[in-house]
Amino acid sequence: MGQGAAFFDLDRTLLAGASGPVFSEAMRKTGLVSRSMPGENLVYRLFNTVGETLPAMALARQGAALAKGRSRAAVQEAAELAAATLGTLVQPFANRLFVEHRAAGRPLVLTTTTPYDLVKPLADLLGFDDVVATRYGVKSDGTYDGTIAGSFVWSTGKLDGVKAWAEAHDVDLAQSWAYSDSVYDAPLLSAVGHPVAVNPDPRMVMLALARRWPTLHLDVPPGVPKLLGVEPQRVALTFTRPELVPYARFDISGVEHIPRQGGAIIVANHRSYFDVTAMAMTIAKSGRTVRFLGKKEVFDAPIVGQLAKAFGGIRVDRGTGSDEPLLEAAEALAAGELVAIMPQGTIPRGPSFFDPELKGRWGAARLAQLALVPVIPIGLWGTEKVWPRSARLPNLLNLTSPPTITVRVGAPVELKHRSLDKDTRRIMTAIVGLLPPEARVAHDPTAEELALTYPHGYKGKPEAETERRPGTD
Repeated sequence: MGQGAAFFDLDRTLLAGASGPVFSEAMRKTGLVSRSMPGENLVYRLFNTVGETLPAMALARQGAALAKGRSRAAVQEAAELAAATLGTLVQPFANRLFVEHRAAGRPLVLTTTTPYDLVKPLADLLGFDDVVATRYGVKSDGTYDGTIAGSFVWSTGKLDGVKAWAEAHDVDLAQSWAYSDSVYDAPLLSAVGHPVAVNPDPRMVMLALARRWPTLHLDVPPGVPKLLGVEPQRVALTFTRPELVPYARFDISGVEHIPRQGGAIIVANHRSYFDVTAMAMTIAKSGRTVRFLGKKEVFDAPIVGQLAKAFGGIRVDRGTGSDEPLLEAAEALAAGELVAIMPQGTIPRGPSFFDPELKGRWGAARLAQLALVPVIPIGLWGTEKVWPRSARLPNLLNLTSPPTITVRVGAPVELKHRSLDKDTRRIMTAIVGLLPPEARVAHDPTAEELALTYPHGYKGKPEAETERRPGTD
C-alpha cells in the first residue's frame, strides 16, 4: 500500500456548526426552494449544540427522496454560491493542518454525509484533492431520481466509502489521519492510524478519553483546551476585574482603540512582572482574548507553564533565534486573534530602567510587516510599585493605600513596513507618548531605587546594564 491521506469531516469539524443554513439560503437565492422547511432552524440549533443525532440522520437519509425531480445543474449552481460563504466560515486554525498534510504529500479528502453535489465546490475552493460524500442518483434528463447511489456516507457507511476510496487510490489507512466531531464517525477514526477528535460532541469526548485520541479545537491556537466549548482564557475574563485586585488601583483609558474584531498586535513598555496583569485587565475591557508572547522560562516552569500554554501563550526561546514564535504569532493574527508583545523583550535593569528613551527589539515590527495588521500601543506606568523586579511576589497586603496603575491605549501606530529599525522606533515613540510627563524626563535614581530594578539575588555588574542589548538578560 502507498502512503496515507487526511480525511476531514465538514460540519462541526472544519466548520463551527452546520452547513445546512448556508445551503438552504443559496437554494432560496437560486430559486430551487421558496421557503424553509418547518422546524429546519430548530434542527440546526440542536445539531450545533449536541452534534449528530439518529433522528437528524434519518431525515438526512430522506434527502434523496426530497430531491427527486430537481435539476442537478441547479443544485450545483446553488452549491457554487454557498461555497463562497462556507469558505469564510472554515475554522481559523484548520489551514495549519492543510499545510502540514500537503507538505507531507498526503491527499486531503473531504468526508461528509452532505450530498456530493453540494460540497464539491467547497472542496475545490479549499484545495482538497477529493470528496467522499453521499451521492444521489441522476436520471438521463439531469434530474435526481430519488435514490442514493452507493452508500449513505454516515457512520459505517462513511467508513465503507473511505475504504473504497483508499483502495482505489493506493492509500494506506494505517498511515492516514481522520478528523471528526461525531461519535458516529468512530468506525472511521478507529480504522486510521491517526484519529483526531475535533470539537467533539459529548459522547466523542468520552470516547476520545477512553481511547486516548488527541482532541483539537480549530477555533483556537494549538494546545489551547476547551471545557464545554469554552476556552480557559474566556472563563478567566470573568474574573479579570479591578475590584478583584484590591492591592492596586487601575486608571485605564483608550480601550476603544483595541479593534473589536480581526487581528491586531498589542505592544507595551515593560516595567514589572505585574505588566501582564495590567494588560490583561485592559484587554479584558474589550471583551477579547489575547495571545501573549512570553519567555521560555515561563512556559518551562511547572504549573505556570501549563497555564500559559492553555491560555494560548506563545513560547519564545530568544537564545535559538528561531522564527517559529513569529510564524505562530502570524498564524494567530491571520486567524483574527490579538497578539501581545513587549518590544523591550525584558524589564530594564539599573540605570536603564530610568532612561526616558525606550529601546525595543525588532520583533513587533517584523510581525507587523509579516501580518499587515494594526499595531496598538499601550503605555504602562506604576506597575513596579505593585511588583518590583527585586521581589519574588507582588505586594498583596497593600490594601489601605494601593498604588495607582496608569494604562493608556493609543491609536494604531503608523508604520511604513520598509525599515524594521525605523518602524521599531515609531512603535517605541508611540508608547512613550502614552506615558506621563515624568517618564520623558531623565531621572538620577537613588541607590534604593536602583536596587528595586534588579532581580532577587542579582549578582551581575550594575555598571554594565546600560550596555545590554534590548531584550537580553
